[in-house]
Amino acid sequence: MVAMSAASASARAGGSVVAELEGALLRDACTFPYFMLVAFEASGLPRFVALLALWPALRLLELLMPGGRGRGRDMAMRCAAFVATAGVPRAELEAVARAVLPKFMADDVDPAAWAAFGACTGRRVVATRMPRVMVEWFAREHLGAHEVVGGELEYSRLRRSTGLVRGGGHEALAARLRALFRDGDRPDLGIGSRSGMARAFLPFCKEQLLTPFFMDHDMAKQPKCAPFRPVIFHDGRLVCQPTPLMSLVLLLWLPLGIFLAFVRITVGLIVPIQILPHIAPYLGGAVITRGQPPPPPPHTDNGSTNNASGVLFVCTHRTLMDPVVLAFVLGRRLAAVTYSLSRFSEILSPIPTVRLTRDRATDAARMRAELARGDVAVCPEGTTCREPVLLRFSALFAELSDQIVPVATDYRAQLFHPTTARGWKAMDPVFFFMNPRPVYEVTFLDQLPAEATCAAGKSPVDVANHVQRMLAATLGFECTTFTRKDKYRVLAGNDGTVNANKPAPATKPGWQRRVKEVLGFLLH
Repeated sequence: MVAMSAASASARAGGSVVAELEGALLRDACTFPYFMLVAFEASGLPRFVALLALWPALRLLELLMPGGRGRGRDMAMRCAAFVATAGVPRAELEAVARAVLPKFMADDVDPAAWAAFGACTGRRVVATRMPRVMVEWFAREHLGAHEVVGGELEYSRLRRSTGLVRGGGHEALAARLRALFRDGDRPDLGIGSRSGMARAFLPFCKEQLLTPFFMDHDMAKQPKCAPFRPVIFHDGRLVCQPTPLMSLVLLLWLPLGIFLAFVRITVGLIVPIQILPHIAPYLGGAVITRGQPPPPPPHTDNGSTNNASGVLFVCTHRTLMDPVVLAFVLGRRLAAVTYSLSRFSEILSPIPTVRLTRDRATDAARMRAELARGDVAVCPEGTTCREPVLLRFSALFAELSDQIVPVATDYRAQLFHPTTARGWKAMDPVFFFMNPRPVYEVTFLDQLPAEATCAAGKSPVDVANHVQRMLAATLGFECTTFTRKDKYRVLAGNDGTVNANKPAPATKPGWQRRVKEVLGFLLH
């Protein structure tokens, strides 16, 4: 065990560092779960099942192959890479490495190893046994590495992976590391596990740190020279890291999860929303409500409110289920303002939806019309975020109503994420209800006083920022200035806009037509 002191960290603060990823910067040296993620997210369930079925053979190969465990581990990694990536387009692999893998890697970072790596402000190099394409985004964007040394996946002329990894051996990686430091220059620090790859490059470094290591008390007080950049935006459907055991659990749960999702969605479509709270516990779901919801506005005989304005519920945006769960808790009609919601999700929605166009005047007119009919739920972030942060709030809602009720929503999922930026959004509600026990938390805050709204002369931006801070404090989240565009640039390589000129109904039709559309969709 090696202790990293504050004195030694200060001595090499301006030096260069080479660190092994698996087993050093990351606690777990096993690369198999990352190939399972690539198989599932880039290709789908069949390849995921095939790679899991191959795991016992890969494990035996790692343990029994002549030439030592290091050679067996390298050969098992190459076999897993072939099964997970062969035939996959290069762009798809890069997208998975950018949007899915960093979250799982960040959760596995060793704090002591990162303290030593981040303290070096010189050249930082990460060495990995995995193909470089799987690691490079995380190493550069979140660890602050300048170079990533690893094997290279080979591609065909059609830019599809052949599944073959070139130059991934320990000796080849060590030679490439030495080539990075020329003219007699050597890395000031080497961080590695006791694997064959670490033994190949650590003697080249002036100082070596081997796992397991820890920080002493003084080192823990020292500020990091390069703060670890957290993963705020990430994609993918799997909540847990797909280890062999967890992957088997997922596959065994899948048939029952699909059946449960079908039953839950069907009940939600045919049962009146006032009765759903009494049925939900028997279907495995739970909704935790805090605070006092406002009473419904009084209505006239023609169906509109007396004061021509319903309550505007301003919600945090965790999943597309936020307005549905809010209507579930209120037990009354509630229109949801949406953007880029799939047609299939609109059909499944038990509440009316109002599709926005990103044209400010048009959207304001549609929202005012819905407020004249009754209550409206709006998510000013414009897109979902899985991490405990709130994106920047659009100020449009503050211009439309003075009856603003902030609502803090959050959810807990055990197996599947019900949001996606790259995948098929129509499956979001299905994945949500496939979880064993989907849980939603809804917290009603007090209605904004008149002096805190635009009616008292406040600017819409000030009102939006005030509501964002209130909701963040309630949930224990952090306020940010990130927007929808920032999310989609990271996860999907675009700014997240859709064709605003595409014709779409302003309000979703009633339940009778929804049932006909569902039947038509299933039959065709």
